[in-house]
Amino acid sequence: MASNLKLDDALVAQVLSISGLGTKREAVNLALSEYVRRHQQLEILGLAGTIDYDPAYDYKAARQTR
Repeated sequence: MASNLKLDDALVAQVLSISGLGTKREAVNLALSEYVRRHQQLEILGLAGTIDYDPAYDYKAARQTR
């Protein structure tokens, strides 16, 4: 998908320097993938405490069967 974007040149230069990437396109794609990954991680963290465990489960017995 072709797009024309007005990017912050200093920010793009910083991303290129930190990442070692060679093009603005690579920098933008990296930033977008990092953004998506971060928000997916936040969704997973939101699930903390929502799983009900079986109180009768004996993890020690399960280890011995291996």
